Amino acid sequence: MIELLRQRRSIRRYLDRPIEPEKVELLKEAVLRAPSSRNIDPWEFVFVDERVSLERLARCKPHGASFLAQAALGIVVCGDSTASDVWIEDCSIASILVQMTAQSLGLGSCWIQVRNRTHDDQKSAGQYVQDLLGIPEHLKVESIVAMGYPAETREPVPRERLKVTKVRTGTYQS
Repeated sequence: MIELLRQRRSIRRYLDRPIEPEKVELLKEAVLRAPSSRNIDPWEFVFVDERVSLERLARCKPHGASFLAQAALGIVVCGDSTASDVWIEDCSIASILVQMTAQSLGLGSCWIQVRNRTHDDQKSAGQYVQDLLGIPEHLKVESIVAMGYPAETREPVPRERLKVTKVRTGTYQS
């Protein structure tokens, strides 16, 4: 796992190549195996691989989502806010697990924040995605994970650039 973490970088450029169905099935298994608080599993996922839909999803917010139009797959991560008070955390856990699974399968991925982002002056990014995909109102869109075969190579962050001052031992003041 540590090697996957060392190698994982956000990938925003993808080859024009579909992801094999057996790999998509593994990605589905990964999200469904994500842990959740009290095993409530408040998350739901929409796997989108149709080009026109990906292009439309890429317009969910003014900045930071356009690369989704070239991805082979977008995984829309939703949470039932009526089922759990920690749906955001549970959705975030599922999102990173599917990204790490993608990494292990030779795929690149990048998180797209949707919750608390705007689409335009009249609509939130979440509402835009809900309307586009027919997602029920009680489900809130947390994020979209874009993925595909990488068309770019990004070097791992060197160990000496890790922010070691962000970790303390015993107490904060240590």
